[in-house]
Amino acid sequence: MDSGTEISRRRGRLASWAALLAVAALAACGTDPAGTAAAAPSAPASAAERTPPPSPSTGKPGKTGKTGESGEAGGRAAAPSASPDEAAPPAPDERIPRDPAKLAKALETTTRRLHDAIDDWTGDGGTAKGGPPRAVVLQALYQQRIYRFTARNPGVASRAFARLPARLAAEARDNTTAIRGLLELAHPVKDASKFRIEEPPAASALLRHFKKAERRFGVEWEVLASVMFAETKFGRVRSPSYVGAQGPMQFMPGTWKAYGMGGDVHDPGDAVMAAANYLHASGAPRDYRRALYAYNHSRAYVDAILLHARQIKRDPRNYYAYYNWQVFVITTKGERRISGP
Repeated sequence: MDSGTEISRRRGRLASWAALLAVAALAACGTDPAGTAAAAPSAPASAAERTPPPSPSTGKPGKTGKTGESGEAGGRAAAPSASPDEAAPPAPDERIPRDPAKLAKALETTTRRLHDAIDDWTGDGGTAKGGPPRAVVLQALYQQRIYRFTARNPGVASRAFARLPARLAAEARDNTTAIRGLLELAHPVKDASKFRIEEPPAASALLRHFKKAERRFGVEWEVLASVMFAETKFGRVRSPSYVGAQGPMQFMPGTWKAYGMGGDVHDPGDAVMAAANYLHASGAPRDYRRALYAYNHSRAYVDAILLHARQIKRDPRNYYAYYNWQVFVITTKGERRISGP
């Protein structure tokens, strides 16, 4: 599902949820929109190789399962804008500029306003209270749609990113690379209506689960958050994958029995703890690449998770931005967004 979480990715050779995530990660294992090799985040090498436990979502070594993202420029033209500080948030179907200069301006403005709205929501760096304000939801959706577009249009993206400040350009390349890689894993479905979508648990509650699991198993909370982001868009997708993986972290029944520690696969706290348990048993935090490859047998998936985790580490506001990215589904008749405004 896209990095927002797109609903139809392959796990190993089986399909599952994760590419939604509209999200992010790896064009051919880390290329930027211009085709230049993008530095993928590194992780410590493991001291000793051993057979990883079965993938949570397939019950076999490795898994992959994503829902793809696309990024067509469409929707209605933007209404005349007021001053930058007074402008209304973009409409859910706001047009994505195709001109590189205008695209760069839209991404820079949207990211700045999104971060400002997140600061208002979290108390300028604190923990979010309650659900996200509409300004956060709409700015995050527009940001997500821009990155979906850049993932589909590498030439325009490369020229646009060259116009951005260095820090934002690096973030844009990471997000675009991640989404493009997950799109390559996307497997179109015939009918998007079979997916059951609900509101996700509160961002603050999930953050507590991620940090509690980090304290117990040593797996960084940013990595755990990125896994849930890729798998089910922070729990928005409630239906099982077609191979039977369940819950917000997508576990097969047999793998859950081994690593779920007696919990409920559908409970976010239990699922996050089990994922940390599984990743730790597979080599994390010593070797995140090996552990994530066991979780999902795809190099693109591994890169996507690490790229998103890197962005959350660089700026915690990106956790709240990703939390508000929506679920897109690639169907045999085209792409549909099935969550959000």
